[in-house]
Amino acid sequence: MSRFDNVYEYDNNLNGTGLSVGVVMSRFNLPVCEGLLSACIAELKRLGVADDDMAIATVPGALEIPLVLQSMAQSGKFDALVALGAVIRGDTYHFEVVSNDACRAIMELQLHTGVPIANGILTCDTDEQAEVRMLPKGTDCAQAAIEMANLQKALTQ
Repeated sequence: MSRFDNVYEYDNNLNGTGLSVGVVMSRFNLPVCEGLLSACIAELKRLGVADDDMAIATVPGALEIPLVLQSMAQSGKFDALVALGAVIRGDTYHFEVVSNDACRAIMELQLHTGVPIANGILTCDTDEQAEVRMLPKGTDCAQAAIEMANLQKALTQ
């Protein structure tokens, strides 16, 4: 329903039936990443994405995620993608480099390929923060991927 008379507004569509979703997960900080993944997959299933319409690839760390996302996006097999990882602050500048570069690359991939990518790479100060955020963020990413895939389809019809 539109908020304004005579102005078309696209609906937020969380129906995942018939959509294909690729997930790329970092293995660095694996317990947190597995939590992100389990929440994401459970939510994708709840939204109607069939098991056969999901694919999971794992990579060593957050900086490797964009390359695999690019391959998935260029394959034409996926309506949406999800990036899952956990970058936890240490005592060096490496945290900023990994966080910034991975997120920038994901945004550029989305814009270049037109395939929506839900960014679930957590950037946290502590392990405890990451553990608290992993389940809600995994769920949010599944919802964002489905909503954006449906919106992109609606915009091109």
